[in-house]
Amino acid sequence: MSSDSEFIVTTDRVLEAIGAAVDDSGAAADWTVNDGVLTIECDDGSKVIVNRHLANRELWVAGKSGGFHFRPVAGAWLDTRSGQTLSATVSRLLIEQGAVDGDLDLPVLPVP
Repeated sequence: MSSDSEFIVTTDRVLEAIGAAVDDSGAAADWTVNDGVLTIECDDGSKVIVNRHLANRELWVAGKSGGFHFRPVAGAWLDTRSGQTLSATVSRLLIEQGAVDGDLDLPVLPVP
């Protein structure tokens, strides 16, 4: 497993990539990244939050429909319960919360 600093650098890149994809999609949402926390605020006031959890070396996601934990496994960020990818989950949450009409076109997200 990577060092803490490598994990932080990698997850910062993931958060920025998700934010850039939100911009590129024309989503009805604004986003900010602050100290390892990506907040995507949808036009209806709801939020999708993606943050790093350094102690567990995971990315945690929260939206209206619940919370999810993602670990780097075999080159991808996978939900610890369902096995769904981080990209698919963020896209689904933004669709459910009315911020995007279709899947969010996320690049391959870096994994430590």
